[in-house]
Amino acid sequence: MLAEIFGVDGVIVLIVVVVLLFGGAAIPKLARNLGSAKNEFEKGLDEGKKASAAPSNGTAAAVETPAPAPAPAPAPAADESTSGS
Repeated sequence: MLAEIFGVDGVIVLIVVVVLLFGGAAIPKLARNLGSAKNEFEKGLDEGKKASAAPSNGTAAAVETPAPAPAPAPAPAADESTSGS
């Protein structure tokens, strides 16, 4: 896949740069972490698909939405006849 994008020379340079940045001992640990993150992501996707599936009895699950808040009362208008002028 990367060889199609960068070519063989680009992949070799990328591998050398990664080894220089992370060191040879950190590469297996990094690959293991990436693999477990991928597995957790796929597990989450599967759980999301199961949760969004309709119930088996054919009725849709009711989604409760909160009622809108009441509008605030308007402020009383100032009476200009009692302004004292």
